Amino acid sequence: MALLHRPQSTAVRHVSRETSTLWPGLAMAAGGALVAWCVHRLVPTVPMLTASVVLGIAVAHIPGPRTFVRGAARAGLSLAGRRLMRIGIVLLGLGLGLDQVLRLGWATVAMVVGVVAATFFGTLWLGRRLGLPGDQPLLIATGYSICGASAIGAVSEVSGSDEEDVAASVALVTLCGTLAIAVLPLLQDPLTLSDPAFGRWVGAGVHDVGQVVATAQTAGPDALGEAVLVKLMRVALLAPLVAAVAFSVRARRRGVRTSSGRRPAPVPLFVAGFLAAAALRATGVLPDVALEWAHATQEALLAAALFGLGSAVHLPTLARTGGRAAALGLGAWVVVAGVSYAGVMLTV
Repeated sequence: MALLHRPQSTAVRHVSRETSTLWPGLAMAAGGALVAWCVHRLVPTVPMLTASVVLGIAVAHIPGPRTFVRGAARAGLSLAGRRLMRIGIVLLGLGLGLDQVLRLGWATVAMVVGVVAATFFGTLWLGRRLGLPGDQPLLIATGYSICGASAIGAVSEVSGSDEEDVAASVALVTLCGTLAIAVLPLLQDPLTLSDPAFGRWVGAGVHDVGQVVATAQTAGPDALGEAVLVKLMRVALLAPLVAAVAFSVRARRRGVRTSSGRRPAPVPLFVAGFLAAAALRATGVLPDVALEWAHATQEALLAAALFGLGSAVHLPTLARTGGRAAALGLGAWVVVAGVSYAGVMLTV
């Protein structure tokens, strides 16, 4: 009888050991998200997700916490960057008002699709021409064209990207998106954009949702409303883009199984969850309070995930490709700003 119970006790000890390995990093990611929330509350112009990435990068390079981040906390922080990101992306679908998006009209829908396609393929081509390592061209192209760090996390899940490539791409996209908050409002008058047109330009050309809000609100409520709707339309393209990347990866690895012995799924589960959440939102059955709680939970999960990703950034390694990465960031910024401006002028 004792022999029959031994495997179970061994399994329990294994789970306990695994949990004790993960909790320091998960607790640190949760603490980083809390600090990022406090920063956002104190300085509303700094988006919570941007603050999370910056804090993650900072703690990974401060002499005291650095040892803990690279040692005892590494497993939990890496898990936060993967699993919490997936759950946050599913909840992101609940913020996608498909009925509101469609009210903008098919001309605007076509404009947004064109901007996303031009930005994605243009950035991907330029990144490969510049010789950026690994999956960085793919990830940066995704971040610029869809919704910043959230899109990078989604695509990295299906492409199996290296954690350092993901962290470097998140850092670059976050930096450039943050710069947009300061630069784009200065261009509204020289480009002769009305407030609604400026909002559409911001929604079509700025990466992260928080950065869109921070940039568009400088031109008033009309600009902010247009910016958010156009941005939601870009977010809606996350699912087909991730599915296309998954299909491409599956085609390249045809017949290859994962470490668990299973073939990769044609459409990742979290993408199906994202679409299901968007469909649920469209039914109108969820009360406003539920949507508010879902949004707050999504922000917290993505903040913890981005803190985990930021903690994987190694600045000396990033500096070795810094010139090429900066050139790609600038080039992609010019592409998305130029194409989105042309699209807005054609549809106003």
